[in-house]
Amino acid sequence: MSEFIQITHEIMSIVEEWEPKLFSLAEDTITKRRNSQKRNIKQILGHLIDSASNNTHRIIHLQYQQSPCQYPNYGSNGNNDRWISIQDYQNENWDTIVKLWKYSNLHIVHVINNVDASKLDNKWQYSDVKFISLRENIINYLQHLKLHIGEINELNS
Repeated sequence: MSEFIQITHEIMSIVEEWEPKLFSLAEDTITKRRNSQKRNIKQILGHLIDSASNNTHRIIHLQYQQSPCQYPNYGSNGNNDRWISIQDYQNENWDTIVKLWKYSNLHIVHVINNVDASKLDNKWQYSDVKFISLRENIINYLQHLKLHIGEINELNS
C-alpha cells in the first residue's frame, strides 16, 4: 500500500542491515549483556519475533472484525516477558532466531503492502481507555522495531 511505502522500505532496510550483523555477534554478546529490562540480545530478538507475529495478527484482525476490535494486548501486565520465558529464547538456536526474525519481518511487510485502505481507521481496543487505529498500529510497529534494534546496537557496543 503506497501510504506505507516508507515504512515498509525502512523495515526492509533494517532487516538487510541487521541480519549479517546479528549473525556476526559473539555468543557472549548475545547471551550475557542485558538491557534495562534485563533482556539479553537473544531475548530482545525473540521479543521482536513475538511483536511481528502479534502485529501481523492484529493487522489482519483489524481488517475483518468489528471496530473496535477485541484482540489481546500481549504487551500488557508483563505478558511479553511471559512469552519470552515460555518460548525459552535464551536456549533457542541463534541461527533459528535470526532467520525467524528476518522472515517474520518480510511477511509483515507483505501484509502491510496488502492492507485494505478502507480499514485504516478501524480501531483496536488497547486498554479500557485507549484505542489504536490500524494506521497507527502499522506506524507504531516500525517505531517499536527501531527501539529494540537500538538496544541491540547499544549492547553490541
